[in-house]
Amino acid sequence: MTDLYKNILRFILFTFAQSLIFNNLEIGFGIHLMVQPLFVMLLPFEIGVFSLMSLAFVLGAIIDIFSNTYGLYASSLLMMAFFRPIIFKFYSPREGYDPIKEPSIIDMGGRWFFFVYGYLLLIHHFWYFFIEIFRIDQILFILQKTVLSFIFSYLLSILLQIFLMKKSKAN
Repeated sequence: MTDLYKNILRFILFTFAQSLIFNNLEIGFGIHLMVQPLFVMLLPFEIGVFSLMSLAFVLGAIIDIFSNTYGLYASSLLMMAFFRPIIFKFYSPREGYDPIKEPSIIDMGGRWFFFVYGYLLLIHHFWYFFIEIFRIDQILFILQKTVLSFIFSYLLSILLQIFLMKKSKAN
């Protein structure tokens, strides 16, 4: 399967999974599972900034339409897409990124993925909950929702990669 078709399929799957499944889960304690940042993370290394920002905006806008969230997903995915090249450059290997590989835990290793995706997901979640609540006197509640949602979304992202991507690598 070519990269274009794989990314189109991921776009559709992440859109529907977030809109129809994860937005309807009520876990409690302010936990909100989000898998759509993984789509932005898994885009190829050599993607241009304009394409990256455009895809992040379109994905977020479609999820916002389904979820009736008025731009929360679009703005938080745009924030993540903005910081992605910066963090990728900071954590790039000495020899540079291999264009054959993708920025996944399987191709890049756990340590690289832990830091890079961890920072990007924290940026995404903090921005999402900050814009959602938009009150500075609620900063502790924003941080609580950010940290708890980060932990569960991060673990879910790792599980999705392990189960879905290993199967596709075997084919």
